[in-house]
Amino acid sequence: MPLIRTIQIDPETKLGVWKITETENFFQEKVSISRAIHHPHKRLQHFAGRYLLVTLFPEFPIQEITVTHTRKPVLACDSYHFSISHCGDYAAAIVSTKAAVGIDIEEVKPKVELVSHKFLSPSERSFIDPKHELSHKTICWSAKEAMFKWYGRGSVDFKENMKLHPFVFQQAGFITADFNKQDTNTRLYLQYIMENDLCLAWTHPA
Repeated sequence: MPLIRTIQIDPETKLGVWKITETENFFQEKVSISRAIHHPHKRLQHFAGRYLLVTLFPEFPIQEITVTHTRKPVLACDSYHFSISHCGDYAAAIVSTKAAVGIDIEEVKPKVELVSHKFLSPSERSFIDPKHELSHKTICWSAKEAMFKWYGRGSVDFKENMKLHPFVFQQAGFITADFNKQDTNTRLYLQYIMENDLCLAWTHPA
């Protein structure tokens, strides 16, 4: 079983990363996905993400998932808060029984540099390590994607509504951030891991 990492964040919160090597038949025995997803690889990504939820919490009510107008999958009963991310042959998920969470998985690729001006403010650009610029910016992007998923209501300006406090580039570390919109002003705490040009970032439940 290619569950390559699990992290027990606290007694009520757990995350996992899955490397996809299976066919759809493997996942179909336990979970289902929207019929509107037609692309073969995207289907595998979505299957793996859903499968991760019940792998982390076997009692997770997978059949009760609905999708909001912002395309965020949720449980109407709020018995579990969760977030799913896909990237290449990987899927990641975080599940908590106590508070909203967000997760993101990203490959370190030049495209992040091309769009960094859209999600990094001048103060955030000032702490980027010039020796590890692309990787450091990828961590910032992944952290903000995790924050976006934590929020879950769409319509977020990644530069204006999210502020990352300065942090030193490392292979693993913690980030303090502020999320500010008219409907919420929240201090968030995130964690990240960089491994083999793959970045995983997630929010810690309050």
